[in-house]
Amino acid sequence: MLRLENIFKSFIQRGLVLDGLSLKIEQGNSISITGPSGSGKTTLLNIIGSLDRPDSGEVFFRDRSILSMTPDESALYRNRNIGFIFQDHLLLPHLTVRENILLPLSAWRITEEQFDAAEKHALILLGKTGITALSGKYPFQISGGEAQRVTLVRALVNKPDILLADEPTGSLDSRNASLLGTLLTELNIDLGITLIVATHSNDLAGKMSNHYKLENGKLRN
Repeated sequence: MLRLENIFKSFIQRGLVLDGLSLKIEQGNSISITGPSGSGKTTLLNIIGSLDRPDSGEVFFRDRSILSMTPDESALYRNRNIGFIFQDHLLLPHLTVRENILLPLSAWRITEEQFDAAEKHALILLGKTGITALSGKYPFQISGGEAQRVTLVRALVNKPDILLADEPTGSLDSRNASLLGTLLTELNIDLGITLIVATHSNDLAGKMSNHYKLENGKLRN
């Protein structure tokens, strides 16, 4: 489903970060990427999610190059095929949980029927993540662990093919980190979504089916 070929990426201050990196990912896989801070984990996720471009190399999604897409096509690829979770939940404080979750739907034109279907899907996800009762609350009224689950539902509301999680448990205590890790693996299985997690947590990495370490710009099993 996803193929990265000979990816190079460097930054002026950091030098070479990704050094001829290649990776193949099948639909429904769960993958962990570990490595020290500054090793390029976030950069790699950003390239997969079309938030950044490599200096050279190719990225294919279902055999189509995402690097040759127009800006509009790239935005559509991100919105319909990619879900993002970051270490910080990035919820908008003036919107309720429900409004935050449905926010991605405003990024592309959909019919009323499509919106209703997405809202029903969101309700199912709220139930799966145990936060149905939070729908009308605001971000300042919920805990950090609850906020990350809201972020997870928001990332999945468009039924993306790939979920990119960048240090999703980094700001959580051990209990909530474990709960979120288990939840991610359950949703990976239940929804058949491809899960790619960049993390420092050995516990979270151990929950994934495939493990890679990013060192000196290359991925190693």
